[in-house]
Amino acid sequence: MEAFNTLSGITVPFDKINVDTDQIIPKQFLKKIERTGFGVHLFHDWRYIDDEGTKSNSEFILNYPRYQGSQILLTGENFGCGSSREHAPWALQDYGFKCIISSSFADIFFNNCRKNGILAVELQAEEVQALFDEVEANEGCLLTVDLPQQTVSTPEGKKFSFKVDSFAKNCLLEGLDDIGWTLQFEDKIQDYEQQARSQKPWLFLDL
Repeated sequence: MEAFNTLSGITVPFDKINVDTDQIIPKQFLKKIERTGFGVHLFHDWRYIDDEGTKSNSEFILNYPRYQGSQILLTGENFGCGSSREHAPWALQDYGFKCIISSSFADIFFNNCRKNGILAVELQAEEVQALFDEVEANEGCLLTVDLPQQTVSTPEGKKFSFKVDSFAKNCLLEGLDDIGWTLQFEDKIQDYEQQARSQKPWLFLDL
């Protein structure tokens, strides 16, 4: 998993509330088990005007030329609600988003973002609105998200602080998902298994 430290990137002001995971990645695209290849289907029903995804909806914000190459998604409250599908952060990440800023997230989606290397930043509603105002008014506006300092900064000098769990912060800074974090203790795990085999060999008999 790619480590997250500091990011300065173009931001999409996706001003919608209660965006659920079926809107992020519709159910018909959940047939693959690998994590890649979902970005093309992100927000499919809004992003395209045909079922095949060959005709772009020019009125949908992700298709605006000014927001191409965006790495930060700025959105409304309760983002990621609905089902717990992990494909939602997979699609967002595969599209290119590394950070999502909102006033609130659904809990499971929030945790799935961390496990997949996406920083989900929760700010006060008035702070999110201030970011919307500046991003929409200034084409090419780059927000800067500093995970070590836990701040979001704007070109006009606004700076907002956010909270992050210490475990989640460490995993993101080190680029560790749950498996990677566990593998840090591989030697200790092997030592424990060897000790257990020595002390309780009957538990390891081949049947």
